[in-house]
Amino acid sequence: MLKYESLSDALSRRIEAEKRTGSFERMGFENSNITRRNSLKKDSGSVWRPPFVHDIDKILHCPYYNRYTDKTQVFSLIKNDDITRRSLHVQLVSRIARTIGAALNLNLDLIEAIALGHDIGHTPFGHTGEKYLDEIFFAHTGRHFSHNIHSVRVLDCQFPLNISLETLSGIAFHDGEMELEEYVPQEISGFGEFDAIIERCYTDRKFASRQLPTTLEGCVVRLADIIAYLGKDRQDAVRAKVVSEDAFVNEDIGSINAEIINNLVVNIIENSYGKPYIKLDSKHFKALKASKRDNYNLIYESAATRAKLDITAKPMMRDIYMRLLDDLLNDNRESPIFTHHIDYINKSYYKRVVPYEDSEPNQIVVDYIAGMTDNYFIELHRHLFPESDYKVEYKGYFD
Repeated sequence: MLKYESLSDALSRRIEAEKRTGSFERMGFENSNITRRNSLKKDSGSVWRPPFVHDIDKILHCPYYNRYTDKTQVFSLIKNDDITRRSLHVQLVSRIARTIGAALNLNLDLIEAIALGHDIGHTPFGHTGEKYLDEIFFAHTGRHFSHNIHSVRVLDCQFPLNISLETLSGIAFHDGEMELEEYVPQEISGFGEFDAIIERCYTDRKFASRQLPTTLEGCVVRLADIIAYLGKDRQDAVRAKVVSEDAFVNEDIGSINAEIINNLVVNIIENSYGKPYIKLDSKHFKALKASKRDNYNLIYESAATRAKLDITAKPMMRDIYMRLLDDLLNDNRESPIFTHHIDYINKSYYKRVVPYEDSEPNQIVVDYIAGMTDNYFIELHRHLFPESDYKVEYKGYFD
């Protein structure tokens, strides 16, 4: 039997009364407190286009935003338009987070900016591709790759967009793999401290997961990220025939996507309204953890999800990495690392303090690979290694 919880009558009446009387307490981040690297008049905001709307627009028009469309969320190598791609995921995160934010009277523009940008640095082939790239990058440099930290690099370095510290911290520390019962924003003094934290994330794999966003809005997005994928990945797993429809038990938060979203959102609002933190009660938090554990056991770690990638995409990524690094070090200007990446990055009109070509060579290769869509990655491998035995086969609509 389906289970949909509702806000308590007491809280519903309180919110209604406070909105009606104009006493609805403002808990959100104030636009006037925004922090940017460069105080530019064009980014200061106006009455019709507040400052965090500038962040939203910059992210939407970032050249890599388009690439969400063909990046794996969970299931790769499947031709099925009903399987979620990363483009839909970021929209779902934004919608869920904005619903919570509206009820808590938070800054909805800041929420949207964080949500739309949080995965822009994700690799092809989802978290599996992220794992492959991290292994190669670390072997060559002793530095780690993580998509959340790379999302900051895309928006702050590859394309120096002058995105706010509040948006970037929400993106950097959105790690949906590390759930908490209560999220209290951490204080960061400015970009100096933020940059030091980001640098440490490259050398300490677990350091980023211990960081929290600097705003309630960032904390909401971090929880919304989990809520958005928890039930949706189950829907996709059934469509991909990885699990059966009855694989998941009916837990305290429900077992299907609509139940999970409703019940977690209601509980967050109930426990966070008017508070300087974002919180789930113990019952719902335990159910959230149990549901995530089920997803890992039945979906993410299943042979059906990863087997094909381990024998194709993993060695293909190593092939591409080594070829591009060699071309870069030998200044092969005909290589795609120049014609399709460095030249592409340099076409942007953004002012750079340091020329992009001066970046460490392995980092440039990582930038290029992480920015690829699934199909682009496959096409590039075919272009670079036409005689390769690695052939990717998609599961078709009627297979």
